[in-house]
Amino acid sequence: MTSPPAARPASLMAREAAEAPERVARQLVAHAEVCRTLGARLRARPPSLVATCARGSSDHAATYAKYLIETVTGTAVASMAPSIASVYRRPLRLRDALYLAISQSGRSPDLVASAEAARRAGALVVALVNDEASPLAGAADVLLPLLAGPERSVAATKSFIAALAALAHLVAAWTEDAELMAGLQRLPDWLAAARLTDWRAAEAPLAAADDLLVIGRGLGLGVAQEAALKLKETAALHAEAFSAAELRHGPLAILRPDLPVLAFVQDDPTAPGLLGLIELLRAKGATVWVAAAAGAGPGILPLPASMPPALAPLAMIQSFYPLANAVALARGFDPDRPDHLSKVTETH
Repeated sequence: MTSPPAARPASLMAREAAEAPERVARQLVAHAEVCRTLGARLRARPPSLVATCARGSSDHAATYAKYLIETVTGTAVASMAPSIASVYRRPLRLRDALYLAISQSGRSPDLVASAEAARRAGALVVALVNDEASPLAGAADVLLPLLAGPERSVAATKSFIAALAALAHLVAAWTEDAELMAGLQRLPDWLAAARLTDWRAAEAPLAAADDLLVIGRGLGLGVAQEAALKLKETAALHAEAFSAAELRHGPLAILRPDLPVLAFVQDDPTAPGLLGLIELLRAKGATVWVAAAAGAGPGILPLPASMPPALAPLAMIQSFYPLANAVALARGFDPDRPDHLSKVTETH
C-alpha cells in the first residue's frame, strides 16, 4: 500500500471524489434486487440492441458501457443523439431494444425527451440517475439510482464512478458472470486503495502544460475521455482524448517533444498494442505518464493490483481525480466553479 499523498486544499471536488468508495458500497447493496430482476428479464428476452443516451461525463460512462456490454454479452451498443428526439423530432425504431439513459441531474430536456421517445418506440428504458425525483427518472421503465449523494461541485466525480459501478452491476446480473460479481464485492476496497495512490509526480508537468493527449482503448477509453474533460473544465488545460488505435489514424501527426501524454492501460487484450504505442511515443520524444497496475518506475502512475479488467477503469478514474484537483489548484483555478459552467446543463 502506498502512503497517502500530502494534504492539499480540500475542494468540494476532492472531498466528493473521496466519498466514492463508500457510495459504491451502499449502491451495490441497494441495487442487488433490482439488478437481479432486470438481469432475469434481459436473459428471458434478450435485447436486439442496447442504445445509450447521455451527455458530458455521463456519455463517457456510456462509452464504458459500450465496451463492457459488447465484450461480455456480444450485444451491439449504439450511442443515440438526443437531438433526434428533441430537435429533429424523428422517431427511431427501437422495439425490443434496451435503452440506457445516464445522467447526474436527470433534468436536461433533450435526455428526457429521448427517453420518452424510446419508451414510446418499444424500448425498455433504464435510467441511471443521481436525482431520483428528476424527470428522467420518471420517464424510465426501470430506475437504477446512482445513490452518490448530493454533488455540489460542478465537476462530477463520485456520480461518474457510481454510474460505472451501476453499469458493471447491471451487466454482471444480466450475464450471471460470477467473476465480475465477485469483483464488484471487492470494488469498494479497491476504490479506497486507488484513492490513496500517489500520482504527484505528474502534477507539476501537467500544471505547466499547454496541451495534453489522453489515450486509452476499449474498456479504458471512457475514463480517458473523462480525464480529458475534467482537465479542460477544472484546470483550463487543453486536453484531448483519443483511442490508442485512432491516434495512429491521423492525430499522431500533432505529436511534438513538449506534448505530454497520459495513458490508461488495463490488463486485457488491448494492453500490448497500447504499450507498443507508448514506446513509439517515447521514442519520438514525448513524455508519457502511464496509469497501470503492472510495472513501476519513471512515468508509471500506480493502480491497485489484481483487479479484473472490467473494473480497472473505476480505479483509474478514482486515482485520477486527486491529480486533476491538484493540477487545477496549481494553475490558479477553483475546481469547484469552472468558468461558464453550471451543475445542471439543460440542453434542448
